[in-house]
Order: sequence, then structure tokens, then C-alpha cells
Amino acid sequence: MSGNRFSRRYFFYGSLLAGAVPSGGFGSVPSLRALGFKSYNEKLNIAAIGVGTRGPQILKGVEPTENIVALCDVDEQKAARAFEMYSKAKKYKDFRKMIETEGRNIDAVMIATPDHLHTPIAMFCMQHGKHVYCEKPLTRTVWEARLLAEAAAKYGVATQMGNQGWSHEGCKTACEILWSGEIGDVREVSAWTGMIYGGQPKLPATGPETEPVPPTLDWDLWQGPAAPRGFNQAIVNRWRAFIPYSTGGSLGDWLVHNLGPAHLALQLDKAPLTSVECVHVEEKNEWVWPLRAHLRFEFPARGSMPPVTINAYQNMAGDFKRPEGVAEGEPLFPPMNNLEEKGRVFLSSGDGTFLIGNQLDAQGKPVGRAYAAPRAGGRWAQAAARVPFNGAIFTGSKGYMSTVARGEGVWLLPAARWAEYKLPPQLLPRGINHQQDWVRACKGGAPGVSDFSVAAKYLEWLALGAVALQVPGKLMWDARNMRFTNSAEANKYIKPYMRKGWEVKL
Repeated sequence: MSGNRFSRRYFFYGSLLAGAVPSGGFGSVPSLRALGFKSYNEKLNIAAIGVGTRGPQILKGVEPTENIVALCDVDEQKAARAFEMYSKAKKYKDFRKMIETEGRNIDAVMIATPDHLHTPIAMFCMQHGKHVYCEKPLTRTVWEARLLAEAAAKYGVATQMGNQGWSHEGCKTACEILWSGEIGDVREVSAWTGMIYGGQPKLPATGPETEPVPPTLDWDLWQGPAAPRGFNQAIVNRWRAFIPYSTGGSLGDWLVHNLGPAHLALQLDKAPLTSVECVHVEEKNEWVWPLRAHLRFEFPARGSMPPVTINAYQNMAGDFKRPEGVAEGEPLFPPMNNLEEKGRVFLSSGDGTFLIGNQLDAQGKPVGRAYAAPRAGGRWAQAAARVPFNGAIFTGSKGYMSTVARGEGVWLLPAARWAEYKLPPQLLPRGINHQQDWVRACKGGAPGVSDFSVAAKYLEWLALGAVALQVPGKLMWDARNMRFTNSAEANKYIKPYMRKGWEVKL
């Protein structure tokens, strides 16, 4: 079965559009320069919003080549390290004031706030003509995902969701292995992740108790579009656990990464989701996402690909059976960057992205974080005999394929099959990190691999999983009309609550 049998639109913008791109980039054309695009030999002026934790990490992907001119965070104490790192950048608490004050000096914005703020911030920036890079998950709801995709098209800006695995060698190789027909028709994928980042807090029956607001924090700005409530430090520290501020707990965190290769390889955007159901849930309440859950997504046939069921396990092993021929104690998931053994070197920063600059040391070895094979007692060894673990297993009619984390590692199961396997020809473009992929688009090049037009279709079905975590039963989805056909209760979660003053529209 040839890989050419399938449409590979996601990664092919570069090759499809190469002949249409001026040598200096679209920014070299006066009419496009007027739209905010720069030529390749000019530096972008980039601002970052949300620099207390994640912001500095994604800035690493652009700072070697671009200018960092402004930073924004609602908590000056948490942002102190970033403020010191980029001492020449202007500092703000309110993103709106930053954009309005520094507008002419900002070309593009990187967003790394809690999930509930993504949509209003991204919309505001796009409406002011700024290119936008927004961390995963792009949005909490289907309505928001579609809105941001429409906004990016309307305002003509370059966009990218920060799911770095889509730019990684391992993820692309996984697509090519599946398209080659090596494991046959895939009718089931199982993906796992651990507990909610930071853990699920123990709360009184009445919910988080009100505490004094730290003097360095603008609590009203932190809450943004969410319904106002009293401050509690657990909310800020463990916001992924709280329903108003995140997307399904670990569903919107690591499962966005773990399921990325499945979305791309199985072309899940080609036919809308049929149904979603939470088939197992533990420790669920009105304040926080469940401690453990099993979500089941069902997709129809897509071209020559058969219907497929996606099982997503949060903090639980589930009912997955060890593949035949894989012995107890044998690893199910590959080490990261394991493709080096087959001659495909990927120099990684440990965050699913290329390092920029001097990538080899004097001995010719990769610079940056190194990933070793599983060791006895080590973290990777935990994947040997049990799950949950950050990864996914594709069950095909001819065998199994496994990916780890964002897709940074891939192999066939059992190990003997992988040892003898020769990788298929490369069909997808390589050689650029996720942030630089966006930078190229900002300068008039091909759209990013996770441009909002693409990312929104992925986030749409993941966001429906968050609805299923709140509404029991098998929910039947009507994508055309953006509604569930069998649950009025579930339809209440299609669009988020937006408090007065935070409403968004095109």
C-alpha cells in the first residue's frame, strides 16, 4: 500500500507552495509587506504573554533569530525570572495595554497562559494584525476552535498551535510507516497519560476557600473570561485540574501530544467524529476534572481507511491487552529519538523542537538533552510492563506501532520486527523546529504545520472529550450543525461562559 494513496496536506504546504513563494519571502512583495509580513532577512519583533512558567520555554525557539521586545504576565513575581532574562523587553500586566501601547513595535505574539485565556488573547492580537503562536490546547471548546480558525483567515495572520510533536522526525516517520501499509488497516488506537499535572487538589464540599490575593498578582486579569470567584492558591498552582480554566485536565495537557500522531497519520480531519463517550470515570465533582477517566472516540471511514476507535486513558491502565509476541517486561514504548539507530538523527532540545545554532559539539555529538534507552528502575523502564505512560499504540490488521510522548519516538512491536525493519521513504518535509516553522509563516512563507486552520480540526474532537467528561452516556456528534443530536445537556458545553467585558466575536 503506497503512501501516495493518502492526502498529506498537513505537512505539504512547503512543497506545494514552494514555486509560488518569492525568493525573499512574501514579505519582499510591497502589497504583502503592508499586511504585516516581513522578508526573511528581517527580524520579527515578538511579544510573549504568560511568561511565569511556559513562556520562556517557547521563546527559546525564536530568540536566536528574532527580537523579543515585550513581555506580559499578570503576576510580576512569577514572571521575575523571565523579566530578568529579557531585561530590554518592555514589561506589562495587561495584554491589552501592551498591544495598544507597543502595537507598532510588535509583529507577532506568543501565548502561554492557562487555557481559558487563549481565545480572548489570541482574538485580540489577531484583530490588531499580530501573528499568533498559542500553546496547546488551542481552546477549551469547539465553538472557540472554529472561531479562531475563522479569525486567522479573516485577519490574514500567520498562526501556530504549540503542539511541538507535529514538527518532530518521529511523528512524521510514524505517519510514513502507517501510510506504507506496514501494520495494515488500523481500527483502534490506545493512548495513555498520567495524572493531571500538579495533581488533583483535595477540596471541601463547598469548593476552594477564599484566600488573600498576593500583592504581585492581578487576580481579576488572571480570571479573565471565567465567572469571578475568590482567590485560592491551589487554583493558580493547579489550574489544569479546575474545570473553568482548562480542557479536560490531562486531556488538554499530555493527551494533546500523545494523540497527535494518530490525528495526522489516520487523517482524522477527513471525516468528522461520530461519537464520544466517557466509559469510566473516578473522583469526579463540580470543581475539578476526574482523577481517572477512559474516553472513547469513534470516527467513520476516511477514504480507504476503515472506521477507527480512539481510546484515551487518563491516569489508568485500561483494558488494553499486551500485543501477541511482546513478552512481559518488554518495553511497549520506544525511547525518545530512537530513530538515530536507523540513521535519522534529530537534534532535540527535549521539548520536541530543534536546537538552533551550533547543534554538534567538537566530537560531532548532538548538543542538548540526550535520551537513553530504558534502564532498570528508570522512568522509561516504567513503560516496560505497564501503563499509563505518555504514548500511544496503533493496532493494525498486520501488526502494532507504538509512539512515545509527542511522537518523538516510534517503533514496531514486537522488538524483533523493529530490529529487522527498514524505514519507508520520507514523504514529509523535515528540518525546522516548531517555533521557526511559525516564524517562516510570519515572514510570508508556507503556513505552519499546526496553523489554526489545521489545529482547530484536531482540537475540535479533543474538546468534545472534555464535554463527555461532564455529561454521561454516548454522545452523538453532528459536526455540520455543531451540536450533539442526543443530549441537550452536552450542548450547553459547546460554547464557553464569557463574563461581561470578555466576549469575543469576529
